[in-house]
Amino acid sequence: MAISSLPCIQPVRVPLKACSFFPAGVCGGFNNKKRINAVLFSSLRKISNDINIESKVDTLLDSIKWDDKGLAVAIAQNVDTGAILMQGFVNRDALATTITSRKATFFSRSRATLWTKGETSNNFINIYDIFVDCDRDSIIYLGKPDGPTCHTGSETCYFTSIGDLFKEQEVEETNLALTTLYSLEATISKRELELAGKHGKPSWTKRLLLDENLLCSKIREEADELCRTLEEKEDSSCTASEMADVIYHTMVLLRRKDVKIENVLEVLRRRFSQSGIEEKQSRASTES
Repeated sequence: MAISSLPCIQPVRVPLKACSFFPAGVCGGFNNKKRINAVLFSSLRKISNDINIESKVDTLLDSIKWDDKGLAVAIAQNVDTGAILMQGFVNRDALATTITSRKATFFSRSRATLWTKGETSNNFINIYDIFVDCDRDSIIYLGKPDGPTCHTGSETCYFTSIGDLFKEQEVEETNLALTTLYSLEATISKRELELAGKHGKPSWTKRLLLDENLLCSKIREEADELCRTLEEKEDSSCTASEMADVIYHTMVLLRRKDVKIENVLEVLRRRFSQSGIEEKQSRASTES
């Protein structure tokens, strides 16, 4: 179950006096009954909406399978990269606060209090969506971090590979648990920093980074070969192979332009709610 378009929930406080519903000057003289009725109706409708939202949140919180200490596991995940940022525990108040503030909030077991990620470092995790698993006993905060998540300064808290521990290698905070696409990006970045290979011959990635004409010609070539798999009714495995070539070469171009794939995915995410026509019009108005 996903909680989308998270509402900003405010506590519902029914005013003690009817006058608190009205703007200054309205109470004390009921000369404009139509205005009073309109303001009253609008205020009552807002209270009704707030109560309805609170009721839905309470129903959600009741559905979570809290453990015997009233806690559940919560995992924060980067909405664009898919990277697992951190893991913590939440109780009812922590989850409700996250829904309200749209900032990842947890419950500290050692201090027995709520804490919002970034409250001291300003590296907040801004929540875009919340998921619960099929058993309703664990939660994913899907969000965008303002900066490094780990207290060490690392992008995520997960940079320790068990394989490195087995090999007794020193743990590097830059060795993150990356998905395939981001592993490719990291490899391309490393190639850019490497010296020429054996006999002074640079790697293919290095050659592409050094020669923009070669790089652009390869991208055009690979894109054409991808299109021909459709036009010539080639096997789907050929399409996958050609697409892999397109992705690789375009990511080398991104590295050359110092653009992260995360930035590309962020643009795509912003376009989800737009039609293609709206997106092009918006881009044209920005560029003009």
